[in-house]
Amino acid sequence: MLQQRIFHSLIKQVRSASAARGAPKALTPGVLFPRVQRRSKSSLPDAREQTLVAVKPDGVQRRLVGQIIQRFEQRGFKLVGLKMLQVSEELLSEHYCQLRTKPFYPGLLRYMTSGPVVVMVWEGHNVVQMSRTMVGHTNPTEAQSGTIRGDFSIHISRNVVHASDSLEGAQREIQLWFQAKDLLDWDCCDRASTSEI
Repeated sequence: MLQQRIFHSLIKQVRSASAARGAPKALTPGVLFPRVQRRSKSSLPDAREQTLVAVKPDGVQRRLVGQIIQRFEQRGFKLVGLKMLQVSEELLSEHYCQLRTKPFYPGLLRYMTSGPVVVMVWEGHNVVQMSRTMVGHTNPTEAQSGTIRGDFSIHISRNVVHASDSLEGAQREIQLWFQAKDLLDWDCCDRASTSEI
C-alpha cells in the first residue's frame, strides 16, 4: 500500500514537471526512460581488428588453454582462427626475426619447439591493446594479478602466452601462422549489441 502511494506520488511529480515544460500530461514511452540512440555498426571502425594469441608449450603442458580462451571470450572477443601444432624452427625464426641476435634466442627456440602450441586469432574492438593488457608484463614478477601471466607464469622464460604487440605486428603474425582460408568470418549472436553501443 505504501509503495503504491509513493509510486503515484512520483507519477504526479513527473506529470507536473512535464506540464510546467509544456509537455503533454500523459506519460508517453521514453519520458521517464528516454530511448537510447544506437550507433550504426560503422561507428566502430576497428570492430574487426584482429590479433594473434599463442599459448606456449608450458601453457599447453599445464592445461591452461581452456582458461586462456575463456578469458578472451568473457572479454567479448570473437575467436576466428584456432589451431594446435608442433612449431618448426623455420616458422619461429620468422616469428622472432627481431630476436635472432639476442643471446637467449637459441634457448627460446628450444623452449618453443619443446611441445605443441595453440595459436588463435581473436577479433574485436581494440583487441590488440586489450589483449596485451590481459596478457600482462613479460616478466611474471612485474605482471599484475588478474593478468594471464600474473596468474599463471612462473618464470620470465616460461610465461605461458604470446600476444601481438601492435596492429602491424598482428597482421604480420597472422599471415605467418594462418592462411586466409583458415580464418572464419562468422556472425556472433551478441555482435549487434556490442557493435552498436
